[in-house]
Amino acid sequence: MRLSARPIAALVAALALTAGLSITGTPAVARSDDRAAAAEASDVSIAADTYTWKNARIDGGGFVPGIVFNRSEKNLAYARTDIGGAYRWDQAGKRWTPLLDWVDWDRWGWSGVVSLASDTAVPDNVYAAVGTYTNSWDPTNGAVLRSSDRGASWKAATLPFKLGGNMPGRGMGERLAVDPNKNSVLYLGAPSGNGLWRSTDSGVTWSEVTAFPNPGNYAQDPSDTSGYGNDNQGIVWVTFDERSGSAGSATQDIYVGVADKENTVYRSTDGGSTWSRIAGQPTGYLAHKGVLDSSTGHLYLTLSDTGGPYDGAKGRIWRYDTESGAWTDVSPVAEADTYYGFGGISVDRQKPGTLMATAYSSWWPDTQIFRSTDSGATWTQAWDYSSYPNRSNRYTLDVSSVPWLSWGANPAPPETAPKLGWMTESLEIDPFDSDRMMYGTGATVYGTEDLTSWDSGGTFTITPMVKGLEETAVNDLASPPSGAPLLSALGDIGGFRHTDLDAVPAMMFTSPNLDSTTSLDFAEASPGTVVRVGNADAAPHIGFSTDNGANWFQGSEPSGVTGGGTVAAAADGSGFVWSPEGAGVHHTTGYGTSWTASTGIPAGATVESDRKNPKKFYGFSAGTFYVSTDGGATFTAKATGLPAEGNVRFKALPGTEGDIWLAGGAPTGAYGLWRSTDSGASFTRFSGVEQADSVGFGKAASGASYQTVFVSAKIGGVRGIFRSTDAGAGWTRINDDAHQWAWTGAAITGDPRVYGRVYVSTNGRGIQVGESSDTDGPGTDPGPGTDPGTDPGEPPADADCSVTYTVTNRWSGGFQAEVKLTNTGTAAYDGWKLGWTFPGDQRIGQIWNASHQQTGAKVTVTDAGWNGKVAPGSSAAFGFTGTTTGDGTAPGAFTLGGEACAVG
Repeated sequence: MRLSARPIAALVAALALTAGLSITGTPAVARSDDRAAAAEASDVSIAADTYTWKNARIDGGGFVPGIVFNRSEKNLAYARTDIGGAYRWDQAGKRWTPLLDWVDWDRWGWSGVVSLASDTAVPDNVYAAVGTYTNSWDPTNGAVLRSSDRGASWKAATLPFKLGGNMPGRGMGERLAVDPNKNSVLYLGAPSGNGLWRSTDSGVTWSEVTAFPNPGNYAQDPSDTSGYGNDNQGIVWVTFDERSGSAGSATQDIYVGVADKENTVYRSTDGGSTWSRIAGQPTGYLAHKGVLDSSTGHLYLTLSDTGGPYDGAKGRIWRYDTESGAWTDVSPVAEADTYYGFGGISVDRQKPGTLMATAYSSWWPDTQIFRSTDSGATWTQAWDYSSYPNRSNRYTLDVSSVPWLSWGANPAPPETAPKLGWMTESLEIDPFDSDRMMYGTGATVYGTEDLTSWDSGGTFTITPMVKGLEETAVNDLASPPSGAPLLSALGDIGGFRHTDLDAVPAMMFTSPNLDSTTSLDFAEASPGTVVRVGNADAAPHIGFSTDNGANWFQGSEPSGVTGGGTVAAAADGSGFVWSPEGAGVHHTTGYGTSWTASTGIPAGATVESDRKNPKKFYGFSAGTFYVSTDGGATFTAKATGLPAEGNVRFKALPGTEGDIWLAGGAPTGAYGLWRSTDSGASFTRFSGVEQADSVGFGKAASGASYQTVFVSAKIGGVRGIFRSTDAGAGWTRINDDAHQWAWTGAAITGDPRVYGRVYVSTNGRGIQVGESSDTDGPGTDPGPGTDPGTDPGEPPADADCSVTYTVTNRWSGGFQAEVKLTNTGTAAYDGWKLGWTFPGDQRIGQIWNASHQQTGAKVTVTDAGWNGKVAPGSSAAFGFTGTTTGDGTAPGAFTLGGEACAVG
């Protein structure tokens, strides 16, 4: 199966293909060396209460083109995604921690990660080369981000060119590398003919290596005029031979891979002063990876006839002896027998001569993984044919933790479900543990912890190692008043019915399976009735459910449909209006057994339903609002003068006829938030909202007369997620600068059952769930006079407690901790506040799954609302990062309601 996610909705012309669970990792912020980061300009909008953020858990959902292990510290590893940021591995929780959630709206392209580099000399240092597209789709240049605290905070050096984390060839690499002997020296391979770049001050400044002779010449599709397929893929990897240097002295032998089929490997033997093409190298292929086994002196190349990550019909693996200069073809199969290119490659640092490689573009029947223990002289395969079409696998694949990876498929042999993978451009053996290996696919990260069973003739177990890495692109969201709290429309994997926000759904929507769901809706007065539409290689493009999305059946469709478009359900479920791609707006009664063209509304219009009157539907196109009062049969143009440029999204208020909110526009024209109370006959603009891109509704605050309104918008000069409890008279920003997730304009909705809860779409970081600490209504800041060391309030009189405090990570000047509060009594907590006093000068920085106050050494941590109720025998957990000049010693005592807790 092939995953193809789209770039953000504003880039509808893009051909690009892409790539939440509770955020338990370090929220990060960044400072740019050439401009102030958003964090330094956002104090004009201060949240009135504290929100905590997590993902609606899906686990994975997109392409992971790179995994990087640090070679000097055990269990320190990073993963990069093409549009969803970077992650650090948390060994204690066996999960990934997101590192780039601070990327803001204006620099959304920085959520695409081209390459990662982890410093072996100083493991606290990590670097990321960021930028999503090299053409006009990305408004900003690329940058190299640097962190001295493992991604907890960042500084940025903006480059004079763009980088392409979501461009063709993004699985090659790593393009960014730190000199293992002199860590102030870094190299970066650039695309678009921009050559090789070097920093000699730890990534603060960069300059082109003018002596490097070849900027590359390969493009996926030279005939493409968009700047996407015809972009020169450039310099694609940099590898050091650490044996040619010593601590403090620059490495002399450096190898560089170039996207040039006739000249794909270059070398410097004088620390980068001069460069030359290595004689005798293979031609006719691109070297996707270049990995050097310093124990044997062998440089291994995985080669393909294209740049990937989807295409590739032929491939080879070659070995270069850096001492003798001899080249040897060590491919595991004959060239005539390949129908794929080779991509991922890794050497076992504990066992010289042991290496593994992947057939990254073997789509059918499955990807292949190869292993050699004799420097490539002989190979074995992860699976072979026993007697065609039956397979004999050396592995077992257990996806019980992420069951949707089977796609609900039951293919005929030799295909299997779930698959071993596809787009397997990155495979890494843990440099400290020969039994652990991880590899990225188009949908997940797989791994094993008993790899060496392969060599003894046994089977090894592969499982998803993807917890915490949430990479879906979200197109639409719905939160019905009953049934599942959330329904999602996603790129690549269709969407899910989320019955538990903290659990991985068992299966995506099926019957039909859609490559990407573009729109979904439910009947407001009959929430069991749900409709979804989307993109697929062939019909059908629409599905219906009568049980709130638990089960589906395919619908018919009008002739000419080529894509999903938008769809709306009548308030009582009696009919539907559909505006698909490739055909005009149509309407139906029942469940779409036949469709009739609507009149009076242009093709391609966005459609929605009134949430009370089942006969009333709305449409919007090119600045004009349309209304139907006969179930979508005919539409009449109403209000004009609305945004004619950019993306426009609108929603009707549940339970009230004719109350419509419209958000959208473009900086070159009208852009903002409008409201109509007369079914679209006229709209009034909110003067205080400078820009808005999506709008949704949630449960009203206690005592409020209007439902809570949520927007992704720019208000008071600040971009963010905002909430209003008074019909737009006042707005509160509810996210913060550590939680911005780049682009959030596709969809937003509150929860009609939980006050303050909001679901926010992202383009590569999944579905963000915001929970208010004020569960009853608008909150207020506690004010500077509040003493967090005072009694945080009594829990039930018979409530007892136990606290486990664990420091999960330490680095110079900082640490990360996790705290678990267990109810050891017989009555449930209905909200909790946990207090302690830090030893030394420790201070909390960022906290998740809770909020906190700190005065001096005294700390009070308050539940996040959603985890405030703790049953007897159950626990609530939260985590945080802190700063200290000491060693981060754990507190010795904890209190709950003034009473001492046992310390676990």
